[in-house]
Amino acid sequence: ILRAVGSHQRGLASVFSSRTSRKSASRAGNDSAMADGEGYRNPTEVQMSQLVLPCHTNQRGELSVGQLLKWIDTTACLSAERHAGCPCVTASMDDIYFEHTISVGQVVNIKAKVNRAFNSSMEVGIQVASEDLCSEKQWNVCKALATFVAHREITKVKLKQITPQTEEEKMEHSVAAERRRMRLVYADTIKDLLANCAIQDDLESRDCSHMVPAEKTRVESVELVLPPHANHQGNTFGGQIMAWMENVATIAASRLCRAHPTLKAIEMFHFRGPSQVGDRLVLKAIVNNAFKHSMEVGVCVEAYRQQAETHRRHINSAFMTFVVLDADDQPQLLPWIRPQPGDGERRYREASARKKIRLDRKYIVSCKQTEVPLSVPWDPSNQVYLSYNNVSSLRMLVAKDNWVLSSEINQVRLYTLEDDKFLSFHMEMVVHVDAAQAFLLLSDLRRRPEWDKHYRSVELVQQVDEDDAIYHVTSPALGGHTKPQDFVILASRRKPCDNGCVDPYVIALRSVTLPTHRETPEYRRGETLCSGFCFWREGDQLTKVSYYNQATPGVLNYVTTNVAGLSSEFYTTFKACEQFLLDNRNDLAPSLQTL
Repeated sequence: ILRAVGSHQRGLASVFSSRTSRKSASRAGNDSAMADGEGYRNPTEVQMSQLVLPCHTNQRGELSVGQLLKWIDTTACLSAERHAGCPCVTASMDDIYFEHTISVGQVVNIKAKVNRAFNSSMEVGIQVASEDLCSEKQWNVCKALATFVAHREITKVKLKQITPQTEEEKMEHSVAAERRRMRLVYADTIKDLLANCAIQDDLESRDCSHMVPAEKTRVESVELVLPPHANHQGNTFGGQIMAWMENVATIAASRLCRAHPTLKAIEMFHFRGPSQVGDRLVLKAIVNNAFKHSMEVGVCVEAYRQQAETHRRHINSAFMTFVVLDADDQPQLLPWIRPQPGDGERRYREASARKKIRLDRKYIVSCKQTEVPLSVPWDPSNQVYLSYNNVSSLRMLVAKDNWVLSSEINQVRLYTLEDDKFLSFHMEMVVHVDAAQAFLLLSDLRRRPEWDKHYRSVELVQQVDEDDAIYHVTSPALGGHTKPQDFVILASRRKPCDNGCVDPYVIALRSVTLPTHRETPEYRRGETLCSGFCFWREGDQLTKVSYYNQATPGVLNYVTTNVAGLSSEFYTTFKACEQFLLDNRNDLAPSLQTL
């Protein structure tokens, strides 16, 4: 259901705030105002406000999620087209968690803006809030991230880059590259995780007389794509397809619970192909598994042109999570599901694995950095999301605006950043080494003891993949402690999307826990929440090297001693790093050819 929006949806009382881009805001004379965020509006931002009418609601008088998805998709596409200057098609939608329902008579406010543009695709961030006009109360409903692809029939599209201005825009722009990486490997990641997960179930021990056969929840519905469902190019609106999918999924969920279910989450999904006016879309839904208070419904969409066609095009598949709420908005107990032998049992077990994957992804990827414990257990089901969190946390730290220069010695700068819960520091210097060379030399932590006396020994525990590795590090005692420290560290490295001119090379470090390397009496277990290197190309054989560290309580006294200028160990260590890079820059010719 690749979809391009070029015209307004019909029959909707829409109020679009689509003011033209303010040219003066991008001029040099207004740089200071833009930096402060005063009088500045993102040129790609689009807002939609909708009054929820009875025709938009379900049986409970609440806004249908299908209708909301249509509005979200429309707003996001208008933002993408504003940046691209041409029609855009929906490529994917990330996980959506619905935090609040919206009642008839309330207003839905949707805001969308392009976070980052790549070659021909772009990430659009969407925020949805509801507003009660009588009480003036407002609620956050959900956040969403959609990927759109610019589409021209004659010429190939090369999108112009986004230039972020505010701190928030810089953070979203920086992390968007990591989110894109995760999307590109998403299908393979899910497949591998489902294949490797040990899925426990108690089908044989359950009382079959109190179970609902899964076949009773099966739904199949056909829709004919008409001109009102498509844009001026004849491509079906993605939001329309999502609304049809939500409709059949709700019917399937209702057949299990015999009540009116509430959609709480939609898992990340990709549009596999386009649909046009005249297509017949067959939508199939079935409850895959019912847990204590929630159920997963699988939905599949296929398209064909004529009834005689034997081959149907797979348009999309999605998994939706429903609950049934009581009068106090608390989830009710659900009946068990009895899957059909064969494919039904496979879907049942896969739903159990996906539930764990969803929890990992929501907890590690979606939550705030400060809500993630310092050392998260490492296992195959969460390694992709821990790697994502590792790199994105460092990128967000780098993108912050309020770094303060504390000292400068021989062109080595020390910056500090004081947040509510953390003291962070940042060392910076320019080195006469190519950025790719510096990246390769410092990405292997086993060589760090050659220049950093805080690393006494480093053992490679697991080479997870080409970009991620886990190390066991020992360190001498610090801050008056008698015991030496040890760390179990996940090192995640990333090459830039744009050859290092805007995006840096990144080496991100964070603590994880492994059952094979538990805390021992010999060492005091240390932890790092967010640290690592960034490398920017400043010219031919010239690189800006920056090291960032978010100080944890165990090293806070040592950090403050250096920041206050009472110790020069930071400076000495960083200069040793520079000498290490200069001494070894000619050892990497074969490796550089692979970058």
